[in-house]
Amino acid sequence: MTYDLRRLRLHGLIERIPSSRRYRVTSAGLRIGLFFTKVHSRLLRGGLSQLFDPTDVSLSRPLAAAVNRVEKIIEGQIQCAKIAA
Repeated sequence: MTYDLRRLRLHGLIERIPSSRRYRVTSAGLRIGLFFTKVHSRLLRGGLSQLFDPTDVSLSRPLAAAVNRVEKIIEGQIQCAKIAA
């Protein structure tokens, strides 16, 4: 925990309250925390459900189609390099 607190403090996300062992979130830390919370709730939750929904097997989903294209390209590169996967 000491390592995590130190890293958060050095990045300016929290600050130590003088003469105590307590910390408080800085304004930058609050903005960054809210940003990542919104990214998760608005983008990642919906996007990841496109990838891992076992009931929907169609490739009409844009994110799933993009991931499938990337996987095919990587497989092609592996075959060209003759790397055993």
